[in-house]
Amino acid sequence: MFDTSTVSNPSELGFSTERTLNLIKVLQSEVDKGRLPGAVALIARRGRVLLHEALGHQDPATGKSMALDSIFRIYSMTKPVVSVATMVLMERGQLLLSDPIAKYLPEFSDVRITAQVDGHTVSQRPKAAPTVQDLLRHTSGLTYEILGSEPIQRQYAQARLASRDRSNSEFSQTLAQIPLMFEPASVWEYSRSTDLLGALLEVVAGQKLGMFLQEQIFAPLGMNDTAFHVAPDQHQRIAEPFSSDPDGGLAMKLIDVREPARMEAGGAGLTSTSSDYARFLQCLLNGGELDGHRILAPSTVRYMTADHLGNIPVNRSGRSRELLPPGHGFGLGFAVRTDDGVAAVAGAKGLYFWGGIAGTTFFVDPSNEFFALMMIQAPNQRDYYRPLFRNLVYAAFVE
Repeated sequence: MFDTSTVSNPSELGFSTERTLNLIKVLQSEVDKGRLPGAVALIARRGRVLLHEALGHQDPATGKSMALDSIFRIYSMTKPVVSVATMVLMERGQLLLSDPIAKYLPEFSDVRITAQVDGHTVSQRPKAAPTVQDLLRHTSGLTYEILGSEPIQRQYAQARLASRDRSNSEFSQTLAQIPLMFEPASVWEYSRSTDLLGALLEVVAGQKLGMFLQEQIFAPLGMNDTAFHVAPDQHQRIAEPFSSDPDGGLAMKLIDVREPARMEAGGAGLTSTSSDYARFLQCLLNGGELDGHRILAPSTVRYMTADHLGNIPVNRSGRSRELLPPGHGFGLGFAVRTDDGVAAVAGAKGLYFWGGIAGTTFFVDPSNEFFALMMIQAPNQRDYYRPLFRNLVYAAFVE
């Protein structure tokens, strides 16, 4: 049984005890400097936890201490979960990754793309229809309004695509009225693809996304604190950011997870704990099974965590380049490291990872049989703490 409450000596699992403790010391120093409210860090190897530590404050406004069971807004760490749910349906024969999304979401049957022809802007059909695989690997031609101010991105903002007041189906219908920004399968652009995937899953599964995830992933894996909102009797466990940005910028307002939202956002809506998400990651590292419950076949997990971009380039002219640096490709819901070197952060070839905009992050290293995750709510400092955490974990791995 995988148990996050039992912590083994790091030295028994190929990690230096002194260097593992240094990871906590460095994070604690960031708390002491007032840049990080608090954190929960967890490392596990070969089915055993070697680090599970809480530090700092769960709520800096009240001074409440961080706890191992604190609940975090995980934002885009929702995407790997919804991607796994998609593959559950694929394994059951209920969809093909090559299916056009319009097969399930007919509002996309006449999706358009704007193009320049003889100096004029024209609206035309894309050369290829976006598919389920395109949604999973972010090559659908969609974008994110937070990635720039191009005309299509401004239309996203004007349509209030970030609103949680519409259902997943209504979100899909709204998005379908806006042209694609790119030809499908022509470029990697981080996007609202997984939000749209959530709407597609509801059609295929015939039930709300949250219920499908609960029945097919959360309940079997024992992820009892993972959901699209936090129940009233658990509100005291919600981790909060600083009320003002410690670096002097504008504080990012985080979503209210205390009440159910109409949209169960497949790309950014879940809340979870370190223990729950660790169970999800251990399931992946095990090849799709945990404690006798199989979610996916091992071959499917390997397929998901392989590079699916090939020669498809990253949109280096926009902010997507910051999210998928050189030396990486993208699988079905995860960034995938394709080289031991190249990237400016430690890691190994075959590693897969992702994070959330509020700062949560994880990575899985199959070749070395371990994973690590860090739960924080420090949105404006996320680009600093993610590589810092990764480097510190690999510095402690001495086998």
